Amino acid sequence: MAVAVSNCYFSVLTSTVKFRSAVSAAQPSFAASLWSGSSCHTIKPVCQSNGAASNSRKGDKSRSEVKKEGVKKKLIGNGDVLSGGGGGKKGRSQQAAYKPFGTQRKEKKESVADQKEKKQAEVRNLQDADFLNAVVKVYCTHTAPDYSLPWQKQRQFTSTGSAFMIGDGKLLTNAHCVEHYTQVKVKRRGDDTKYVAKVLAKGVDCDIALLTVESEEFWKGAEPLHFGSLPHLQEAVTVVGYPLGGDTISVTKGVVSRIEVTSYAHGSSDLLGIQIDAAINPGNSGGPAFNDQGECIGVAFQVYRSEEAENIGYVIPTTVVSHFLNDYERNGKYTGFPCLGVMLQKLENPALRACLKVESVEGVLVRRVEPTCDAHNVLKEGDVIVSFDDVHVGCEGTVPFRSNERIAFRYLISQKFAGDVAELGIIRAGEFMKVKAELNPRVHLVPYHIDGGQPSYLIIAGLVFTPLSEPLIDEECDDSIGLKLLAKARYSLARFKGEQIVILSQVLANEVNIGYEDMSNQQVLKLNGTPIKNIHHLAHLVDSCKHKYLVFEFEDNYITVLEREGALASSTSILKDYGIPAERSSDLLEPYVDSVVDGQADQEDLGDSPVSNLEIGFDGLIWA
Repeated sequence: MAVAVSNCYFSVLTSTVKFRSAVSAAQPSFAASLWSGSSCHTIKPVCQSNGAASNSRKGDKSRSEVKKEGVKKKLIGNGDVLSGGGGGKKGRSQQAAYKPFGTQRKEKKESVADQKEKKQAEVRNLQDADFLNAVVKVYCTHTAPDYSLPWQKQRQFTSTGSAFMIGDGKLLTNAHCVEHYTQVKVKRRGDDTKYVAKVLAKGVDCDIALLTVESEEFWKGAEPLHFGSLPHLQEAVTVVGYPLGGDTISVTKGVVSRIEVTSYAHGSSDLLGIQIDAAINPGNSGGPAFNDQGECIGVAFQVYRSEEAENIGYVIPTTVVSHFLNDYERNGKYTGFPCLGVMLQKLENPALRACLKVESVEGVLVRRVEPTCDAHNVLKEGDVIVSFDDVHVGCEGTVPFRSNERIAFRYLISQKFAGDVAELGIIRAGEFMKVKAELNPRVHLVPYHIDGGQPSYLIIAGLVFTPLSEPLIDEECDDSIGLKLLAKARYSLARFKGEQIVILSQVLANEVNIGYEDMSNQQVLKLNGTPIKNIHHLAHLVDSCKHKYLVFEFEDNYITVLEREGALASSTSILKDYGIPAERSSDLLEPYVDSVVDGQADQEDLGDSPVSNLEIGFDGLIWA
């Protein structure tokens, strides 16, 4: 994979694992650390960095210390496999059963020679294979936003990754390969010319990006790859790409180890993934994985790092790739994978099933429903979902998958598209019924990625307001954000589409804001008594204010009062002193449209459980 722009970590927050994303000054990469006992495990997209953003933030030392806390444990091998002749069959002659030592040695030599010749033939065939020529090297220049100073960007850096041709003048790679891109170039195998590529679509949740190259010279003699079906366990797999260690194409081989719903580190989502034991190294991101027939079975995108495990790499299967491409073709853009928007509890315990009047060994219990999803209108806490589109859901939250296999229930949801309707069979108070719910992408109160790339901001008399996001949390570090704000980010659900947690990021010192200079990273709740829905709403309230004073109410009952005319008059001098181009981001110049239904903003939003599967301490609860 190409170099990712940030590192994703899970850290402990009041006995809860926390997910966040950050920019590493040494080598930008996305990672997700899973804590188990005293060992530290990391799932990270593999990328090759040629440079790094120089904007290192406080707390980098603590991150490196966290990474070193893993406890070494030796893996116990299965031992040597002993194979023997077990006894000859009846009727075999003595000559056949017992051969002189010299004859056995000669036959062994011939066998080894045959194997070498066969292997050399395979190498020649692979070297001349057409599908290798469809794999290209990606050169990307990244310029990430500065979330603490949202009016500017960080220093640019470059990375390399892999991509491959899929026909119709398009290339496929990983989304983190072109995250925050300013320029993307590609180079074919055996060619010295780099061609400028255009990014057509990015799927952050599935970590896939679609590219195109307008130059006709690039496509001369090009043969696109053909997609294969989902492989089976122990099937051979070949990973091709341009990882570190050299400039030419690299080929590694292995087998399919596991197929299940997997955490995607870049998008913080759960989708179908293929686990393989073939080596995947920085720079392999976006490269294809092939079966023995030369068909592409997926896209290499991340690895699992642990002192307790080796050779664990992950491939995005063709089912996820096809969903991404079909979504783009349907809508002219990528809209994302939908979700049901419910938290589910497994029903393994017989007493729990009996209490809920569930007679069969099936179903999952609804424990929480997101207010922004359509299921909120048809499902209630305490309902038991026993089927999804007439597919029975087991008591462990799994459904049948191929022959003699089961897979997580949310796999069925990921097969749907945004706007599709699902039929749910539920048991409510002992009675079976069917309900329908429309599926749409999840609405995050605290987003993991910023749409458009640049965060929104508003400066009022030196007070810098911006929405809370995971990149901002990581950039500012936990200790400066505050426990209460972090708890909201981990446990709060959006009550309506467009809701944001707006915080006062910092105060640019000026005589108009004397006494407030030390304020930072505090949530602003109200302006002149009006609850703030999002950053655009705050800008609208300031622009339409006719009062003499601007009274900001913050978390912990702290208030800030500014004289309105003096605050507006000081804007020009503050912007000039700090070299800021504008008092607000360009998106806040658009007219404000209030889409909130009466009563939505009054609902309680803080729950007792985390809002992400990555932060739940055990597997008894799952977000669908």
